[in-house]
Amino acid sequence: MRMPLPSLKDQFAALIATPSVSCTQPALDQSNRPVIDLLAGWLGDLGFTCEIQPVSPGKFNLLASRGSGPGGLVLAGHSDTVPYDPQLWSSDPLKLTEVDGRWVGLGSCDMKGFFALVIEAVTPLLAHDFKQPLLILATCDEESSMSGARALAEAGQPLGRAAVIGEPTGLRPIRMHKGILMDRIDILGRSGHSSDPSLGRSAMEAMHAVMGELMALRQGWQDKYRNPQFGVPTPTLNFGCIHGGDNPNRICGQCALEFDLRPLPGMDAEQLRAAIRSKLVPLAERFDVRIDYAPLFPEVPPFEQAADSELVRLAERLTGHRAEAVAFGTEAPYLQQLGCQTIVLGPGDIACAHQPGEHLEMSRIEPTVRLLRDLIRHYCLS
Repeated sequence: MRMPLPSLKDQFAALIATPSVSCTQPALDQSNRPVIDLLAGWLGDLGFTCEIQPVSPGKFNLLASRGSGPGGLVLAGHSDTVPYDPQLWSSDPLKLTEVDGRWVGLGSCDMKGFFALVIEAVTPLLAHDFKQPLLILATCDEESSMSGARALAEAGQPLGRAAVIGEPTGLRPIRMHKGILMDRIDILGRSGHSSDPSLGRSAMEAMHAVMGELMALRQGWQDKYRNPQFGVPTPTLNFGCIHGGDNPNRICGQCALEFDLRPLPGMDAEQLRAAIRSKLVPLAERFDVRIDYAPLFPEVPPFEQAADSELVRLAERLTGHRAEAVAFGTEAPYLQQLGCQTIVLGPGDIACAHQPGEHLEMSRIEPTVRLLRDLIRHYCLS
């Protein structure tokens, strides 16, 4: 006998309470399997066929399907979150807390909570005949390598006619976003006693010069490239984390910098990396250090869905908003590669993602459920 499905709020709370951090730092990285098992259990109880796909050790995708055929709709999201600083939260980040009309918790906005809303939307429709399939996709490692979406694209299995990714967009359809490069620079100098600089070669001082060159490149790219369709109309470069040295009285022998670069559509990733390499070579000679530069992950390409496509027009009609462009990246390019018309459309706000107090406005819950039901009816039941 099947157990009754938990309520929407209980599902939301269970997803938040199940840690699934994806991080480039191995000490912080976690498996997403417990989240995948939660979703597979709930969807299996609703009659979905659930396929759990291994991607890498401890990392899994879930593809749950109802109905069959070549068309249909994909409702997609990622099952992981970014790391968090519990001491900076005013509530437990792994406990759903209701504050001032908001559901607060890690993953509430970006974006595990979206799956609970999908389940709420589809449950009353399950008595109907699905003329085209509904696929619910939960991926791994979107917040780091996007390995889950990459694995799907590489496998090449067609999914559906249309795909909606529930990233935080404030319920406004998004048809365009920037690309993402996540790269790392390692500098190897030589440690020595800090009382005599000649005894070593400071990797930290060399990294200071590297960062200056990167900031100059960034300014040049921002002067040259601009697209007013984006809220942030220029490419960006962010210094995300830096590690170096071990004690104040030792010359720093090693230093590493990880950064991300967000190019506009039309900017070539390899040309950008070539420009960076051209600045590193003379610095290595000047400071007499070794500088290694490599991608942390393959770049995420920029994304654009045609303005006159069926999905964009439908989303604009259902939401009452024209499709827009955003600066953040998503898995949309990979679903596009599988033949899906694709948009990004979800209830959260990107402004509160990746920070303490991440939340979802409760006033967005019912409009999101209604919107998802309309999309399912259009693509799967009509």
